[in-house]
Amino acid sequence: MKKFILLMISCSLYGATSMAQTSDEAVKKTINRLFDAMRNSDSVEILSVFTPDAIMQSIMNDKEGKTSLRKNQVQQFASAIGKMAKGAADEQIEFETIKLDGELAFAWTPYRFILNGKYSHSGVDAFCLVKLNGEWKIQYLIDTRRK
Repeated sequence: MKKFILLMISCSLYGATSMAQTSDEAVKKTINRLFDAMRNSDSVEILSVFTPDAIMQSIMNDKEGKTSLRKNQVQQFASAIGKMAKGAADEQIEFETIKLDGELAFAWTPYRFILNGKYSHSGVDAFCLVKLNGEWKIQYLIDTRRK
């Protein structure tokens, strides 16, 4: 009986870990689709990974060190990327942390942004995703930028 109980507990833990890994991978897939679309200058694909009312913001410091918060429109961002040459915008990320609770996910991804083959800036992207109709979508993206 003890063996049976241990087996059941092990299976439950394995299943929970497996599901978390599957969810992590699905979140990563959505985020990677964004950056693949950027590299491909595909504005339609960029828009497809965001919710219709998504918010994009950037935290920046001016030459005097004053911090400002700039809001970007997802549609304008997608349009600007779509006008670039294929391969011009290459954001290279690392997945550092992903947190999940049901249909809510947060991802923390340090990045380097390469524009036209040259280093432009780096920072961190912080994503808030929601699972809608079984698919992860970006609801909120805020980033830091530094040279």
